[in-house]
Amino acid sequence: MSDTQTAIGIQPISLTPRAVEALNRIITEQEVPADHGLRVGVTGGGCSGFSYVLGFDLPKENDDQFEIGGIRVFMEKAHAIYLLGMEVDWVEGLNNRGFSFNNPNAKDTCGCGTSFSA
Repeated sequence: MSDTQTAIGIQPISLTPRAVEALNRIITEQEVPADHGLRVGVTGGGCSGFSYVLGFDLPKENDDQFEIGGIRVFMEKAHAIYLLGMEVDWVEGLNNRGFSFNNPNAKDTCGCGTSFSA
């Protein structure tokens, strides 16, 4: 099975090489337990209606599980409709440092880039 496929088909999201590098650095620095994976999802709120969820967590019953770039990824099945095709990147610039979300499903995004409307 490749990094972009699972038993159920194509991965719903992608992680850029810079994002994978940053996540691996965080895993090491924060000593994230081996049974945890990267949770990607959405929650209500933010200035545009939905905010992205990105953090380390244990798998839950309603999760789809993937491996992308060697990172275990958990996503609630219901969130796929909002995140399908999204790319997570890591940016480092003079005015911005952190994860960025390139989501083709977002109809509108806020200035901070962490919330969107669908």
